Amino acid sequence: MSQESTETVSDTEAVRDIADVAAVEVITTAAVHLMSAAAVKVGLAPDTEDVKGAELKDLDEARKLITALAALVTGSAADVGSMHARSLRDGLRSLQLAFREASVVPDAPGEGPGESYTGSVV
Repeated sequence: MSQESTETVSDTEAVRDIADVAAVEVITTAAVHLMSAAAVKVGLAPDTEDVKGAELKDLDEARKLITALAALVTGSAADVGSMHARSLRDGLRSLQLAFREASVVPDAPGEGPGESYTGSVV
């Protein structure tokens, strides 16, 4: 079997694998990835032997991630069901509040990351 035909088979299998995943799972997985990245960027990463979690803080990046998460969570809430949506909203709110705590200069109410989608968290 040639390299090209092996890649085609792998691509076909990958498409089939993706096709087998429910949209709710894709949405929640994407949300969890955004939450995890935002948590690190807001300074919530645990300390390791090599690096302190606070050293990874980047509030500019956290703002972008939290805003993207807010758009995903609010935009998909009706489609993912109340149980999933509630958990995602809780995680989002926790990140928004953590961002406010980590900010030296606080945003005005309604101006924090993602608050254009969720409303003010304070």
